Amino acid sequence: MAHRWTCSGLRWTPEGPALMWDGGRRSPLPWGKRVAFAVAGDAARRCVGARGHACPLRAVVPGRGTGARCEECARLDRAHSVAADTIADDPRPYRVYLAWFGPGMVKVGITAVERGPARLLEQGAVCFSWLGTGPLMAARRTEELLRAALRVPDRIAYAEKRAVRSALPGAEAERAVEVRELHARAVVLDGWPESLGREPCRPVDHLGVFGLSDVPAAVGDVVELVPGGIVSGELVAAAGPDLHLAVAGRGVVVLDTRLMAGWELAPLPEAAGAFTVPVREFTREQDALF
Repeated sequence: MAHRWTCSGLRWTPEGPALMWDGGRRSPLPWGKRVAFAVAGDAARRCVGARGHACPLRAVVPGRGTGARCEECARLDRAHSVAADTIADDPRPYRVYLAWFGPGMVKVGITAVERGPARLLEQGAVCFSWLGTGPLMAARRTEELLRAALRVPDRIAYAEKRAVRSALPGAEAERAVEVRELHARAVVLDGWPESLGREPCRPVDHLGVFGLSDVPAAVGDVVELVPGGIVSGELVAAAGPDLHLAVAGRGVVVLDTRLMAGWELAPLPEAAGAFTVPVREFTREQDALF
């Protein structure tokens, strides 16, 4: 393999999704683009480090993990993470949001105002609405209030999000119903922090942004990348970190781009059509649940 790149993840830009590579290179991902690469046959998956610093041990990490960090780097990364609730003095304003991923699947979360809707795109939220804006700790208290009073989760596994994408309502108004109902219940709760200003319910729909309209249901997802493995398919949709790839003779396969981090990868010719990494097939029993 002549030229190798190390992927640092998927980023949602105003123009759409793009793969990011060490060194600052970016690969835009328009619909219809051929995504084709091979994992170096002599490579091992290495820890991606923490907070912009390389792992001092260049530790080998498991192929199936989505974090791509060794235990020490993962600890350092979470030690400076708003999401892990380890920062209490961030002066930036924050927003509380309600995000919907499919029928019966709504979560509450917070994100810095300066990030706009980027966090919702990164999580694969099909529909969302802002709930309130204020200081970080007020946003945290509101998040906890919804968890305790309304039993709204603050995390939903990506596997669950993928499972319901084939059962999304066709009408935008239908996709907003659960967000509207939960928003109405949330803003009248006792115990709402005074420093958090309520925002009106204005659902934003991402189905078109993700390209999920009229896309065939996925038949499976990639379990892990392996040395010498090949991925090749046409990009038909993307949601959160997931790429939906139309694979010749197989159907649509979902690739979680977090599995790419830490591997040395090489581009393949456009004509390359192999797909040799392990794939977990979705069962009819799973589909019938939704």
